[in-house]
Amino acid sequence: MSQLSKLCLAAAVVAGMSMGAASAQEAAVSDPHQWLEAVTDEKALDWVRAQNARAEAELAATPEFKQLESDLLAIYDSDDKIPGVYKQGEWYYNFWRDRNHERGIWRRTTLEEYRKPQPQWETVLDLDALNAAEGENWVWHGANCLRPAYTRCLIALSRGGADADVTREFDVSKKSWVDGGFFREEAKGALGWIDQDNVYVYTDFGDGSLTSSGYPRIVKQLERGQSMDQATLVYEGRPDDMYIAAMRDDTPGFERDFVSRTLAFYNDELYLRGADGQLTKIDAPNSANKSVHRDWLMLELREAWNVGGRDYAAGSLLVTKFDDFMAGKREFEALFKPTETTSLAGATWTRNHLVINVLEDVKSRLTVLTPGADGWTRSALTGVPELGTVAVSAVDSDESDAVWMTVTDYLTPSTLMLAEVGSNRAPETLKTMPAFFDASTHEVEQHFATSKDGTRVPYFLVRPKDMQLDGSNPTLLYGYGGFEISLTPGYSGGVGKGWLEKGGVYAVANIRGGGEYGPRWHQAALKQNRHKAYEDFAAVAQDMIQRKITSPAHLGIRGGSNGGLLTGNMLTQYPELFGAVVIQVPLLDMQRYHKLLAGASWMAEYGNPDKPEEWEFIRTFSPYHLFDAAKDYPPTLILTSTRDDRVHPGHARKMMAKMSEAGKDVRYYENIEGGHGGAANNRQAAHMDALYLTFLWQQLAK
Repeated sequence: MSQLSKLCLAAAVVAGMSMGAASAQEAAVSDPHQWLEAVTDEKALDWVRAQNARAEAELAATPEFKQLESDLLAIYDSDDKIPGVYKQGEWYYNFWRDRNHERGIWRRTTLEEYRKPQPQWETVLDLDALNAAEGENWVWHGANCLRPAYTRCLIALSRGGADADVTREFDVSKKSWVDGGFFREEAKGALGWIDQDNVYVYTDFGDGSLTSSGYPRIVKQLERGQSMDQATLVYEGRPDDMYIAAMRDDTPGFERDFVSRTLAFYNDELYLRGADGQLTKIDAPNSANKSVHRDWLMLELREAWNVGGRDYAAGSLLVTKFDDFMAGKREFEALFKPTETTSLAGATWTRNHLVINVLEDVKSRLTVLTPGADGWTRSALTGVPELGTVAVSAVDSDESDAVWMTVTDYLTPSTLMLAEVGSNRAPETLKTMPAFFDASTHEVEQHFATSKDGTRVPYFLVRPKDMQLDGSNPTLLYGYGGFEISLTPGYSGGVGKGWLEKGGVYAVANIRGGGEYGPRWHQAALKQNRHKAYEDFAAVAQDMIQRKITSPAHLGIRGGSNGGLLTGNMLTQYPELFGAVVIQVPLLDMQRYHKLLAGASWMAEYGNPDKPEEWEFIRTFSPYHLFDAAKDYPPTLILTSTRDDRVHPGHARKMMAKMSEAGKDVRYYENIEGGHGGAANNRQAAHMDALYLTFLWQQLAK
């Protein structure tokens, strides 16, 4: 079984919560910029177009910008990127975008062919051709194909990159849509196979069918030929739940059905659905990430747990036999226990083994665990590089012990390997990404800053080998710090070409709120402790300044989404540290964030501003409210997307309006398409990236 709770948490939502405290009502009425929250209102879009024109005139009119945009587009469109594949039956599938396929093609090949430098691909679905035929702007959201034949697929398509999508049934053998096949109208949710004639459907069924976060509240079983209102109810959650879903684990010999009830981030229940439709709860902590693979139940603990007379620390990985657990036994094997410097980055099942990926001070370490009659044995995965980030995924966990292994770091192009777990054979190198920039001039270091409360905060520094410690180096500091997401080293052709190759210094801060040291690192910056993430980021900036790597006039920062909230707080709370600030697809108005699109689902992270006692601490990290027209702020660029239906573009619009009205040095660009990623195709991505890189060079290289 895949980790359904993580999939649910990664999905986007639409919020529609009613106003709560009187103070929130008064603030909403008194906000003169609230009209900009009307996403597609023509008056608001006219305002957007005017801001875009000013930003384009300032940043995009020079030959240097055009060259940078062209260079970035060539990288993003390159035919030499690694085409990542996944196995279905005998075929290896890939979704691919380049200069000739702007929206992309879904294609497949054989492993024998994939091993070649230039594989021959068979196109299964061409999205550009589909868009031309249907007059649409579809963006690929993935395909779910029914085993064992893998010929019938449920394909999700989004208009313009939004999180809401439609699902349509497709016949791979005929390369055509199934006439009268399964279909789900545009909404947030999904269809999932049960068998060829039945699917689980969780979506917007009409009034009252969504949670207060905008996720599906109801899951049904839909039989081929039925209309949605004829589908059989499987489970109905509460309005204040976050997300309800169901799925079939179709592992041969271990077929099971599950219902997932996500109450909030890091808080979910998983139920086994019997043949009679009855649900039996898997009685593990709601905070634990729960997954089932063949015989095994696996739990990743986010909180300490006493069970079976033993104590297990938060961050531990536990396994037990699934059937034994459901029968009431509580005997676990702890396959990983965290330390002060280690955390679990991932666990991947193959047919006979489990590969765990551990971060040790944000560097990957892999171990192979093998169950046997006498317990679990441990061994190293042969041929794993000592340095860099290593990502592992199973090729086919039902049939083989083969894994894909991707190795990367900031200066080394990514390499894709095929390894056989449990063998002594060295991994086979299948694909290596070409160098998209000259990395010979730079080197990578790891440093540790000391935060305000004494916490040791790691950060990576990618710097010129001949860098002078005189404080004059243009430096870009990136961060995120939320939702237990770890920032590990990775190769970026865009950052390399647009920043490093030009002589810039690049730094990545592993601040609290992320997952670099497991759940404790994330939980240390939740809600009333959010300020610790910002203190960590400021400490990294101050550490680089103290080392004379850079100085405030030459130090720029960038972050998106939760990272946009981060850079918004750096702007408003630490303006003296920075010479330029880039804020992308951000949260900024933290009094109304839970009423705008996906916001209601994030209250476990930030708190509920409708509760006066929680608004008291939320207001201390709400950039929209911390902004002071009397203060001086560094030059700022705000970027967002109209079609982002996860983080509402109103955050960015209103902040721009407030800063501009106060006469601050700010510019704004909103992509009319794009979704939460900001861009719906490579051309849009190249344009957006060229804007922020040009802005930073203009401000920091003076």
